Amino acid sequence: MKFRAKIVDGACLNHFTRISNMIAKLAKTCTLRISPDKLNFILCDKLANGGVSMWCELEQENFFSEFQMEGLSAENNEIYLELTSENLSRALKTAHNARALKIKLTNKHFPCLTVSVELFSMSSSSRIATHDIPIKVIPRKLWKDLQEPMVPDPDVSIYLPVLKTMKSVVEKMKNISSHLIIEANLDGELNLKIETELVRVTTHFKDLGNPPLASESTSQDRNPGHMAEVHIDIRKLLQFLAGQQVNPTKALCNIVTNKMVHFDLLHEDVSLQYFIPALS
Repeated sequence: MKFRAKIVDGACLNHFTRISNMIAKLAKTCTLRISPDKLNFILCDKLANGGVSMWCELEQENFFSEFQMEGLSAENNEIYLELTSENLSRALKTAHNARALKIKLTNKHFPCLTVSVELFSMSSSSRIATHDIPIKVIPRKLWKDLQEPMVPDPDVSIYLPVLKTMKSVVEKMKNISSHLIIEANLDGELNLKIETELVRVTTHFKDLGNPPLASESTSQDRNPGHMAEVHIDIRKLLQFLAGQQVNPTKALCNIVTNKMVHFDLLHEDVSLQYFIPALS
């Protein structure tokens, strides 16, 4: 297995660094899937065990000026690596305004993802900062557990409000309750609710809009004002919102009543899907 890639464009480098910072906030460890045309950051804490799942995807040609990889074999031309997300994010911190970034699969007594950052210097020679990130190569037999999660048909699909606003609301609610109810309808309304023995608090968002497909397929069967709801762990929602440093180009919330909430975000050309299971 071989992998080497290079970024020279400053905007691509900064965007890749932001993606890495977001992943570090969403997942302590993650799987990096490398294929000829895509990179994926994957988290698969089984939904059945009450864990969240994440699937982040970027097209390599949008970021890298050079990209070479040889997977396990010709028919299985992919590489799956497990790494500590923060190690990658920390290595890329030095890449801010760098001249170039190289990433390579190496073996230095143990398998590594070696990140080399070429920095600008006052003299004609360039300075290079190198970081060796320990990784585990995931064997072929475990790949089946790391595929893109299936998205069940949602009862309601709705655009999200500004994520910063949503985060400040949820942060305040966390001081009162560890559970949260998200409910939404096909009239563009979304509510965040907490209920305890002593208090009930609801924050209403209106006129958010629903994606056309969702409205057409579901609205024929039912009252558009009817609320679909899901009870979730408030900390898991907060962790997701804390990871969003930049407001995305598109942000959708899909609710499968009493099963899960699925967030579907687009950051320019990077897609992020995040699944939070309902509390049983």
